Amino acid sequence: MRQSSLFTKTTKEISKEEESLNAKLLLRGGFINKEMAGVYSFLPLGFAVLKKIEDIVRKEMKNVMEAQEVLMPAIHPLKNYEVTGRDKIDVLFHTKLNGGGDLVMGQSHEEIVVPLFKKFISSYKDLPQGIFQIQSKFRNELRAKSGILRGREFLMKDLYSFHTDNDCFDSYYKRAEESYHNIYKKLLIGDKTYFTYASGGSFSKYSHEFQTLSDAGEDQIYLCEDCVIAINKEIIDDTKNCPRCGKKGDNLKVEKSIEVGNIFPLGSRFSDSFNLTYKDMNGKERPVIMGCYGIGISRVMGAIVEILSDDKGIVWPKSIAPFSVHLISLGEDEEAEKVYNLLKKEGVEVLFDDRDKGAGEKFAESDLIGIPYRMVVSKKTLEKEAVEIKKREEKEVEIIKVNEIVNYAKENI
Repeated sequence: MRQSSLFTKTTKEISKEEESLNAKLLLRGGFINKEMAGVYSFLPLGFAVLKKIEDIVRKEMKNVMEAQEVLMPAIHPLKNYEVTGRDKIDVLFHTKLNGGGDLVMGQSHEEIVVPLFKKFISSYKDLPQGIFQIQSKFRNELRAKSGILRGREFLMKDLYSFHTDNDCFDSYYKRAEESYHNIYKKLLIGDKTYFTYASGGSFSKYSHEFQTLSDAGEDQIYLCEDCVIAINKEIIDDTKNCPRCGKKGDNLKVEKSIEVGNIFPLGSRFSDSFNLTYKDMNGKERPVIMGCYGIGISRVMGAIVEILSDDKGIVWPKSIAPFSVHLISLGEDEEAEKVYNLLKKEGVEVLFDDRDKGAGEKFAESDLIGIPYRMVVSKKTLEKEAVEIKKREEKEVEIIKVNEIVNYAKENI
């Protein structure tokens, strides 16, 4: 894409009300636009990042979790929440039909997915099953802050699994833990993300979160570095020690963190509410055992910005960057055009800065936007029949002959 055609622009000035690093960098880079507190538009660059995070999550859900993708409604009948006793949740957005009828905006989908499955599950032969969706959620947060880390509208992947018994569920739950670790590794935050024990509420002794270490985090976790797990502060007084090795709480390292995912055993809590049962091999009615597995897609994007950035701007992982190469022409548009076409022909995603701007401004904007590879065509490089290539996170540059660009792209980009 030609940068001159991009309708968004970078900016140096943003509202002083923005305190979080992710909001500052994403707003300045033209990735998002703030419509109101906790509500953002995702602009072309930001939308491209979101879709790539989605793709990584979607592949893992389909190929590893063997879940089927659906899309459920964002508007829910309040009566379903009355059935489960969750109609008084304080973060629910309430609305009404013109003809009468109380509705809420979906903050999660247990009240929709269970009645849905009741139409299709009748026998043990129908189980296990897993379905997921990637959809906007709505939560009426009292204080929407921290940029896209905590929004009133946000993009989320939620998966629901259905099982005949706890053994079947436990096997799936363990697979989910491994699958989530795979996702965070692909997003380059795996080494900072910990499987974290949290309160299970009324469902079980524990639920589990995936917490990524960051000074911008709102959570506090206690790390057991021997087991490479953590315990959320909210339950540390109950557990006292590491749940796996028994190391005493006083010897656990305390860190701030961002929750980037969670998995919950639901037992038969919601299936009981809607009388979702199945017939076992002997024809006896039994409750369906459930699990819930969430990843905040937009929140993960914000967490990555908080963690993978420097004093110049964002440093996107190659796996989710809006483009692979930022091609910059310094007064040599005709030759840069040839390089642009060479790369496009090879399927390389290129943002071509063809604008009439100075080198300093172009380089500063390139660092802010954070595309993994910067490729410069200038009079100086053309004297060597070459281009200058620099990785975003490195200072050193490489000089690559123009006729070797395709091979370089295949091997590195």
